[in-house]
Amino acid sequence: MNLIIQGADIATPDLKQLAKLAGASAIESISPSAFRLFNAAEHADIAAFCEQAKLDYAFVPAARRLDAQRLAVMDMDSTLITIECIDEIADMQGLKPQVAAITAAAMRGELDYPQSLRERVALLKGLDAAALTRVYNERVRLSPGAEIMIARFRRLGIKTLLVSGGFTFFTERIRERLQLDWTRSNVLDIADDKLTGKVIGEIVDAGVKRQALLERRDELGIDREQIIGMGDGANDLQFMGEAGVSIAYRAKPVVRAQATHALSHTGLDGVLNLFN
Repeated sequence: MNLIIQGADIATPDLKQLAKLAGASAIESISPSAFRLFNAAEHADIAAFCEQAKLDYAFVPAARRLDAQRLAVMDMDSTLITIECIDEIADMQGLKPQVAAITAAAMRGELDYPQSLRERVALLKGLDAAALTRVYNERVRLSPGAEIMIARFRRLGIKTLLVSGGFTFFTERIRERLQLDWTRSNVLDIADDKLTGKVIGEIVDAGVKRQALLERRDELGIDREQIIGMGDGANDLQFMGEAGVSIAYRAKPVVRAQATHALSHTGLDGVLNLFN
């Protein structure tokens, strides 16, 4: 196994101490913010050391290759982009604190996701649909490293699927912007240029996200070891569980506990360093 260390500021003494704890045979610089420690062994103190130093760590098989992957599946809100779109839409109604509280509880797995989404969308009833454009133009920002990660996937022929409990208004724009292959998300009902407070059709919850992954997996004729999954909330766990490598990106504790790896201090381009 190799130990990958990533962070915004990796002090040389910290890197040397981690190499010592892991009994690593050598250290290689991947980039200014990432290092590979060869032939590393797990040690009980590494997690606490990295948490204190604000570093991400991951033990990865030396033979794991990025060019062997065929499908990358990712969540949108607070993963591929930095915001929760529904919270920012609610801000246009002066209801962000109420909606954000429901969103946070749902992401922690404390609420039934479909019901929580219906409750939040209902609060948006009567909002001018132009508010969606404002949120996209003024507030949607890609997570750090997202464009680098997606560009690398595209060069290697890795297909991309965006699965979101958010809305098609945003996922389709993100798809076009990043040249993603597929999306699956919810459709907001709009009548007379205003939100009706309802969602059209099936709610994209944890089960639907998982099913979207399975459909693309079967279409491509691949197995779980060729799939990368990325998410941050409890409703991402089902699809992440179908991926050979699952990455909790700046995620809730319940997700970090179940994912293959966690990235809390680096950008999405840090995903690339988890492979050779």
